[in-house]
Amino acid sequence: MSQITMYGAEWCGDCRRSKKFLDANNVAYNYIDVEADESASEKVIEINGGQRSIPVIIFEDGTHMTEPSDADLKAKLESLSIL
Repeated sequence: MSQITMYGAEWCGDCRRSKKFLDANNVAYNYIDVEADESASEKVIEINGGQRSIPVIIFEDGTHMTEPSDADLKAKLESLSIL
């Protein structure tokens, strides 16, 4: 099972799109709502160098993507042999 964490919020269109992509491809991930968890919001700001851009998706290899397109997310998951 993959160790993917996604930081997002329900109001965020890009977050909903990324969740839909992961769900449609049966990719397991932990979802953390930055609105419900202040420390998660702080983590997003830290990762993004002061910006609160979401979604932030952290992968098992320690890398992350912020606001990835579906094509970029697919390519990353393929590179990790998840897709």
